Amino acid sequence: MLDQSIILLLAAVFILQQFTRWEMLTAVLGVLVFVAIAILLPRLKGVTLLLTSAFVVGGVVLMLVQKADARMWWSAAGMNATIVTLFAFAPLFGIPVRLPKYVAALRRFYETKVQSGIVLYAGTQLLTQIMGAFINVGSISVVYHLAFVKPRPAGISKLLANALNRGFAGAIVWSPYFAAMALITSALGVRWSELLPYLIVLSLLSFLVSVGIDLRKLLDPEREVKKEAAPLSDQQGEPGESSVISEAEAEDRQGGGGFPIGLGIYLATAIAVILILESIVDLPMVLITCMTAVVVPLLWCLAQGQGSVYRQGLVNHMQVTLPSLKKEITLFLAAGFFSGSIGATGIGDSLPELLAGIPIPIWLSFSVMVVILMIISALIGLHPIVLVTIFATGIDPGAIQMSANDYAILLLGGWALSNPISPASAVNNLLAGLFKKPVFEMASPNYKYAACMAVLLLLFILVIRI
Repeated sequence: MLDQSIILLLAAVFILQQFTRWEMLTAVLGVLVFVAIAILLPRLKGVTLLLTSAFVVGGVVLMLVQKADARMWWSAAGMNATIVTLFAFAPLFGIPVRLPKYVAALRRFYETKVQSGIVLYAGTQLLTQIMGAFINVGSISVVYHLAFVKPRPAGISKLLANALNRGFAGAIVWSPYFAAMALITSALGVRWSELLPYLIVLSLLSFLVSVGIDLRKLLDPEREVKKEAAPLSDQQGEPGESSVISEAEAEDRQGGGGFPIGLGIYLATAIAVILILESIVDLPMVLITCMTAVVVPLLWCLAQGQGSVYRQGLVNHMQVTLPSLKKEITLFLAAGFFSGSIGATGIGDSLPELLAGIPIPIWLSFSVMVVILMIISALIGLHPIVLVTIFATGIDPGAIQMSANDYAILLLGGWALSNPISPASAVNNLLAGLFKKPVFEMASPNYKYAACMAVLLLLFILVIRI
């Protein structure tokens, strides 16, 4: 319980600080971050422990070398408190998504409407993107079990792994409930509603790129879904998810097989509420998201007569979801402190001067550098939060001849394209378990996709600048 308590306390202090702007709460928040890291760090293992420790030690050394005062320490420590606050509330959005009648309707949709490899691939990627925007990594298991409601050939199974992976990457681009969006919008002071039209276009382009890359294999008649395949029992998923499907099946007594309208209305409502609140309330994006995450799912479940489902979801969030995020929370807090200490050195001011000597526009040289570094760091297993935090908090967009909105799109796109190729990403590790394949086998088919998206992202930035 201590882990959950310190996380919730940190989130509460951050929210209070955002509402009141009391200077003393910055110090309180900074102290809580160091306490949280001290409590959670011994729980970590392996590479995450090494990275987190390195960030803490590196940040401390940089601050000591600069002889930073207390205010600089607290400011650097609280750099990623935004993300912890989002983790504390955003998963509540997923409670109505898992209502048995919605899961049952989705299962029937897959059984009756998905008849070809292309439709299965495209539908799986789009559904993962939509569900992922609300239930994060949990969407992978849910959509996996829906896609394999019937036996699938080995060939299409490999392609479905790509669809799941890239669908989640598409959600990273635009979802207001992801750490990427919370960090970038808060650090750059941009409005999600202003970014959304561009991000939706970019996510749809990523979908087309994905389909285009795998189109030849999808058109191979031997890979069609209706061909016989290994039994579904051979494809075992994450414990607990199959039981959700079974419960849903028991409640599925409706005719038809269309996409559940109620679920579509809920998802549209959740997005619309945030868009409306952002336009009429002068509050940071993360606070609007957290308030919506508490109120909208509760009201929706009550309106559906499913108050018990909300209560159970809330208990599950406190007892299962939040403790499972302690690795990410500790890493993100340490990465925030490290990036804050780098920002205090003023290195971000000198970087544009170094790039000015390259005979191409500085925004282009910087964008190319960001994309390349994001890809390299992903391949070696470094979480994108590290580079994105450094870039978002340490570089002034004006110094590289970019608007804050264009810069935000660059960082979001870079984060999204790097996720499918990282052997350390939560998605690739979950897929490796579901498909019973090595994690590198899940990541490697996405190298071409990442390369194409890197070029497309740069072209996209060029077009929106015109």
